[in-house]
Amino acid sequence: MSPPLYPSPAKAHPSQLPLVEKVDPFMDIIKVSARSRSTAVAGAIAGVIRDSHYAEAQAIGASAVNQALKAVAIARGYLQEDGITIACVPLFTEVDIEGLERTAVKLAIWQVDRALLPPRLLQALAEALSHHPDDGE
Repeated sequence: MSPPLYPSPAKAHPSQLPLVEKVDPFMDIIKVSARSRSTAVAGAIAGVIRDSHYAEAQAIGASAVNQALKAVAIARGYLQEDGITIACVPLFTEVDIEGLERTAVKLAIWQVDRALLPPRLLQALAEALSHHPDDGE
């Protein structure tokens, strides 16, 4: 058996872990900050996808959005090892933070049937498996 393509999420200081907020009984939103470890966020995304086949990550600010997008790419690697393929769409959403309305980026992430993917995307996924960058912070 070959070694995993991506390292498992490392133990991190609690301030670097994503905050998972339950907004209703059926949906968790993974809150990502600029200080979040992308591997920890990726582990949270992968866990929610395995459980419910759909996840949402939310970030405010360029650095937080960067961490969230890196986490989706790393989660794709974690899930690929289990034969799960995901897709992601970025959306804007308004959030209330201490009485102020802020614009956040929400990443909607869901499991897809690999057989329905276009050939060029399948080729890109295969290439990514053969030479992926370090997922350092």
